[in-house]
Amino acid sequence: MKTTQLTVHTGPDPSLTDLTAACARFVDGEGDGLLSIFVPHATAGLVIVELGAGSDEDLLAALDRLLPRDDQWRHRHGSPGHGADHVLPLLAPPALTVPVVGGELALGTWQSIALLDPNRDNPTRTVRLSFLSRPDREKAG
Repeated sequence: MKTTQLTVHTGPDPSLTDLTAACARFVDGEGDGLLSIFVPHATAGLVIVELGAGSDEDLLAALDRLLPRDDQWRHRHGSPGHGADHVLPLLAPPALTVPVVGGELALGTWQSIALLDPNRDNPTRTVRLSFLSRPDREKAG
């Protein structure tokens, strides 16, 4: 298994950060297998979505409607409404798996891998990439 860790600066506002290019570089030339992407944080998640053309803003606006930053949350440390950030894994899990074929991500035409970070209290995130290659057929047989 090949693995690496990325440090991603998401800033002080809720954001989507495109990880697609970093993921593509990581698996470039690796053959067939699976890319595992994992974010070891309780208040950030991973999504496969179309980015750009207003999609980023639409997703963040929908997240605000689903998880409003108000005083309804029992988890109350950090910035106002921070409890909503701890519910995020129900909608955006901390891990994704993407097929890799011939050293390239097998994503759809408009799909991108993104880090979703609504948490205003933690502007720096860690993302772990792990590539599991397909066993050589001759060795497996």
